[in-house]
Amino acid sequence: MNRHRRDLAAPAFPGDDGSAPPDVTAALAAYDADPAAGHAAALATLQDSRLLVPVVATLGEVEHDADGLAHDKSSDMAAVLVTGRDGRTALLAFTSTASLEGWNPDARPVSVPTRQAARAALQDGADALVVDLAGPVLFAVEGQDLSDLADGLVLRELTDGWGWTRRLGG
Repeated sequence: MNRHRRDLAAPAFPGDDGSAPPDVTAALAAYDADPAAGHAAALATLQDSRLLVPVVATLGEVEHDADGLAHDKSSDMAAVLVTGRDGRTALLAFTSTASLEGWNPDARPVSVPTRQAARAALQDGADALVVDLAGPVLFAVEGQDLSDLADGLVLRELTDGWGWTRRLGG
């Protein structure tokens, strides 16, 4: 018998049990207590964390029988974009399986680095990345912050505030 070896990629977040990382939970709680003062610190904590992007089944082609009843012919899995009251769109992401299930218990979580989620949001034409839409703390990354995060810049606390910088050595 001829055996073929298959190497599967190592998980990006080994040991991930779906819980929100404690540092992310603390940073989002500080943001919730004082959004103006806590936004940059929360984003700086999130930037190197993992997020769970929900994927849901969407109906593809539909076939109708002789009685006019629709039958599912195919379906696809897709990431979720939402449209706000102002018409802007956002890619959804969650810090934990509990927060994702609070939004939609049927969605499947896909673990991705926050920067990858930001790139996906921009590739999908979204205006923002919205984290934990159903709580416990809703957090949005938008505008230049979304672009800088997607471009791999690093948000750092500087002597006179916060600023985006290039990665050291890269």
